Amino acid sequence: MLVLLVLIPARMSAQHKPSGQEEPGFFSQNPQVELYVREALRRNPALAQALAGYRAALQKVPQVTALPDPMVTFSQFVRSVETRVGPQLNSLALSQKFPWFGKLSAKGQVAFKEAAAMHQVYLARQREIISQVKAAYYDLAYVDRAQSINRQEQALLEQYEALAQARYASGQGLQQAVIKIQAEITKLVNQLLILQRQRTSLASRLNTLLDRQPENPVPPTLWTSVPEVSLDLDELYEMGRRHRQELKAAMARVEAGEKKIELAGKSFWPDITLRAGFTNLGERSDPAALVMPPLDNGKDAYSFSIGLNLPIHRKKYRAEVIEATEGLIARRKEYLNLQNEVEFGIRDQVIRVETLQSQIDLFERILVPQAEEALRSTESAYQTGEAAALDLLDSERVLLEVRLIEARYQADLLRALSDLERALGTRFPR
Repeated sequence: MLVLLVLIPARMSAQHKPSGQEEPGFFSQNPQVELYVREALRRNPALAQALAGYRAALQKVPQVTALPDPMVTFSQFVRSVETRVGPQLNSLALSQKFPWFGKLSAKGQVAFKEAAAMHQVYLARQREIISQVKAAYYDLAYVDRAQSINRQEQALLEQYEALAQARYASGQGLQQAVIKIQAEITKLVNQLLILQRQRTSLASRLNTLLDRQPENPVPPTLWTSVPEVSLDLDELYEMGRRHRQELKAAMARVEAGEKKIELAGKSFWPDITLRAGFTNLGERSDPAALVMPPLDNGKDAYSFSIGLNLPIHRKKYRAEVIEATEGLIARRKEYLNLQNEVEFGIRDQVIRVETLQSQIDLFERILVPQAEEALRSTESAYQTGEAAALDLLDSERVLLEVRLIEARYQADLLRALSDLERALGTRFPR
């Protein structure tokens, strides 16, 4: 038993080192994303909180596997008890309680599994931070991309305005065309102000995740290319079951529940108390002892005793076993429910990724080229006087809307892949 008490904390230390240097793998083709994620993993307070919780749980193992403190008892006789060899003056006793065989090791295994669950909670929190940083960055990247598209459209409209002014000055156009184009430019300027306000909010969110001041400047983002991924649902389910940290934590809690049943069953067995005592004796001074001193007159006495507690309250111990059993059933159901939720999350994100891939493909192959061709055709017709300014603005609006939606879909796809990586609990795509 004593060997087990030493080995359990040692095994815990070997398998669960309380280090903050564990860095999970994650997918990124963008050096800025990698930089921000690593900084968040180093500095995020919520992650530090989860790590501290794990470290605290780790320290419970040596506490529950240690023997109870020994007890020292000193007695001073107010009225001495006379014995054959002399009066008892005082006594000193040392006692130590030893729980029944296997109790301490079972407690240590329960604490070990609970600490293992906390370790997985910490790793899950890492994954959550990675997902949140990526989401904030991709939303910020979309806003930067939208601002760039709007500025390009603004520059294009300013060219149209100059052309409309020239046509109006030459008598070939109407002032109304100039006014409509100017109104469209004003709308774009207003949209840029809205996007700038959104950027400020998103930058504050990213700074918060990095444990920076919200107002810290965030440099322009790098637009990230969308990776090509193939999705095998059965393979992804298996990855989720193998890697998802919440599932591992739930399984550790199930194993802790099994050990709690074992521990509850040991409550029916008594604990052992060993006691060693010393009694200080004085020499006899009565007349008989003076005439004929007894053998070992005044010699101190020593004693050794063993005691057992009596676990007679069987109803209480049976209730303890039932409680542990019901707790194990609840934890197993929790695991099964969580497994269903994990598979649903994977399936949901796969559908989202496939849908966005199809939409992006449609925009890249058909809608964007058609909108660009329509605008070029309308520009030529406007320059020759065959099209009105309203036709030109309609074509420009269609192209602007198509480009913005395409950028939004691309950012959403990157977020969906990040959410799928979070659902799997491991780097994806590999």
